[in-house]
Amino acid sequence: MCPLKDYKETLNLPRTPFAMKAKLAQKEPETLRRWDAASLYAKIIASRQGRPVFVLHDGPPYANGHIHLGTAMNKVLKDFIVKSKTMAGYLAPYLPGWDCHGLPIEIHVDKLLGEKKKELPITAFREECKAYALKFIDIQRADV
Repeated sequence: MCPLKDYKETLNLPRTPFAMKAKLAQKEPETLRRWDAASLYAKIIASRQGRPVFVLHDGPPYANGHIHLGTAMNKVLKDFIVKSKTMAGYLAPYLPGWDCHGLPIEIHVDKLLGEKKKELPITAFREECKAYALKFIDIQRADV
């Protein structure tokens, strides 16, 4: 019978100074604090003053539902575009906001109102859409 061996020591693994476990829940807040203390974003923006401007308004896809994987994908893609434009030499500031318009909101409000919509003046329908969007803005703020 073969004695138990520590097979990890028999593998040809790279030796690195960083830990094998990411521990992102602990490390990311510290990284963000370090960047904030160094005013990293302000320095990046200052270094691009006088350069061509690229603006991509960043808001949720629509204020018509809960945050989901599509919302995350939207944020990641916008972040990638803004950062790549910054690295290409543009002044590309991060401009957060809420995108609170569009057919998806109207479709949801139509479903909620049903036949009642036919009796509403267009201004009242628009107010219903506004209330619906504002409700989900509050929900999304809480979800973040």
